[in-house]
Amino acid sequence: MPLNSSDLVQRLNRLYPKKIDLSLGRIERLLKNLGNPHEHLPPVIHVAGTNGKGSLISFMRAISEAAGLKVHVYTSPHLVQFNERIRIAGDIISNDKLIALLDKCELVNEGHPITFFELTTAIAFLAFSRTPADLVLLETGLGGRLDATNVLTRPAVTALTPISVDHVEFLGSHVTNIAAEKAAIMRKGVISVIANQERKVNQVIAAIASNVGALCQFQGQDWDFGIPEDKFNIQTTSRNSYYSLPNLQGAHQLQNAAQAITCLDALKKVTFSHKHVEFGLLNAKWPGRLQQLNIGPLMESLSAGWEIWVDGGHNAAAGTILAQQARIWSDRPLFAILGMIKTKNPGAFIAPLCPYLAEIMTVEIEAEESTIKAGELALLVNEKGLRATPMPSIRAAIEKLMVLSLSPARVLICGSLYLAGQVLDKHN
Repeated sequence: MPLNSSDLVQRLNRLYPKKIDLSLGRIERLLKNLGNPHEHLPPVIHVAGTNGKGSLISFMRAISEAAGLKVHVYTSPHLVQFNERIRIAGDIISNDKLIALLDKCELVNEGHPITFFELTTAIAFLAFSRTPADLVLLETGLGGRLDATNVLTRPAVTALTPISVDHVEFLGSHVTNIAAEKAAIMRKGVISVIANQERKVNQVIAAIASNVGALCQFQGQDWDFGIPEDKFNIQTTSRNSYYSLPNLQGAHQLQNAAQAITCLDALKKVTFSHKHVEFGLLNAKWPGRLQQLNIGPLMESLSAGWEIWVDGGHNAAAGTILAQQARIWSDRPLFAILGMIKTKNPGAFIAPLCPYLAEIMTVEIEAEESTIKAGELALLVNEKGLRATPMPSIRAAIEKLMVLSLSPARVLICGSLYLAGQVLDKHN
């Protein structure tokens, strides 16, 4: 059984406060004293961006494993269990191994200042260096330039997913500055696969790539996708092929899937056949991102024809993505149950969705100190011109919605990965 995440996170927070302090000095010191495990890894695909990083990695993992590769994966945050952050050769890290690595890193750190994410990253690098594998899929935590994962000097490939405004307290409020931070994972002579961006973001990326000598492959120029006759057409520098539509829901997942294939093709030393790609597209899983609930207590309480979907998106770009899906969902009323944390902008997130929502219920995120209170969140939503009603719980919100709607409806629980994780933990 995985570790009780709350217990482990409490231990980490007690020793290493969850304060974000962007710097590389602490992680470099710890890694050096651990024998520089990050210099003894299989080829690494390093991923930065604002939205879609986890989905991109899930597609790459599914395709790579279909090809028989052993894959290490490092992502954050976790949804339900802390162990989810680290996969060793395909398997979520075991309790015993995680505790042993944590003890080792604490011993070597000798009580020096270190952040929660830096320590977790050191654990991941140490775990990956001790187990043979063919590929590492590595997600930045926040930003890029000073992110703990950016100690790598020579990744095999880098990737930038769509970049937008988020984490303004650390990265600033201007998308070009944010882009510069994230583009700093690019390296001389290394292919960087760039998803569709605003023009000014692409200009920043191109300038940084030119300065460092990175080899950019831009969506729309070097790779792209289409969906003729409900088939998924991928065009990259090495393929022009047709596949089934991906398993992950949402139009945005087509871009993530196409970028994943482009990244894997950039590895050069590995060939991914049509069969490998097809299998990976149809079997990729990334919980909490436009995920439909099919079982569990919440579903058992619903009348026939009702649906519940969960999405952890929490910024303006995620709101726009959900609005695109909501436009497709025109067959029944759409209700939102919204929970968010204080560092996010509820108005920016919910505004794109407002035209498609019949009602919004706001809730607090249980046991999360940074949650926005349901009443306060409702007031923030009301400022966008749509009536929101604070509710004491998700279950209470759904019961209220069933009274309001005389016909089957669709419920979208959204606004936070923390909220999505709790739903999947308790109600799925």
